[in-house]
Amino acid sequence: MKRTPPPSKNSKSKPRNQQSKFGGILKLVLRVVKLAFVLFVGLSLFGVLLFRFVNPPFTWLMIERGFQRKAAGKDWKIDKQWKSFDEISDNMKRAAVAAEDQTFLEHHGFDFQAIEKAIEKNKHSKKLIGGSTISQQTAKNVFLWEGRSLLRKGIEAWFTTLIEVFWSKKRIMEVYLNEIEMGDGIYGIEAASQAYFHKSAADLTKHEAAAIAVIFPSPLKWSATNPTRYLRHRQYLIMKNMRRLGPLEF
Repeated sequence: MKRTPPPSKNSKSKPRNQQSKFGGILKLVLRVVKLAFVLFVGLSLFGVLLFRFVNPPFTWLMIERGFQRKAAGKDWKIDKQWKSFDEISDNMKRAAVAAEDQTFLEHHGFDFQAIEKAIEKNKHSKKLIGGSTISQQTAKNVFLWEGRSLLRKGIEAWFTTLIEVFWSKKRIMEVYLNEIEMGDGIYGIEAASQAYFHKSAADLTKHEAAAIAVIFPSPLKWSATNPTRYLRHRQYLIMKNMRRLGPLEF
């Protein structure tokens, strides 16, 4: 009767070696993830603190639009002129708040009621409606790319929290009005004022400020000087909200 030979030492060591190799790979992956997380937090904090004092020279959207223009056979165009907070008409600041975020001075970056309303409306509408605050839009414009993925929204929330902590409301509004897309190759309120009304942003009337604010959601499709019936109605509502707003104490 033949005896079954005992298992060799090599056969026992193979599973152990495989487990050891898997554990090593897992540790390496965790180290890389941890390093990436620390790097992301550090760089995002650095960027937010830097732009608290330094005006952002460009945004990713400006670069993307520039390449789109080149692909369409057009010249590269980034029409942008920075204006300080005090050099922008109070009418424009009121119009921006009235049009985009009427609780801007009260919330801490997020208007949860507006978000809930937007979610509810989007359930019954093919056209997506946003509930973003001016703070969220500023975070997106300055630090992020275009898109609607959950990842981008999560990073947007992170940057929104950071600018609310490290920037003043005055700084958020200043950056918002200087970086927002206002037309084909037109960025910021000064360039928009010159393009549409041939005057400085400091001299905008209530009517002109509302006309510019009304095209914020879709500046490549809508015109401040050639509004549709829908835009004229929206302009009327914005001016009505401007009158309702109390004093804006930044």
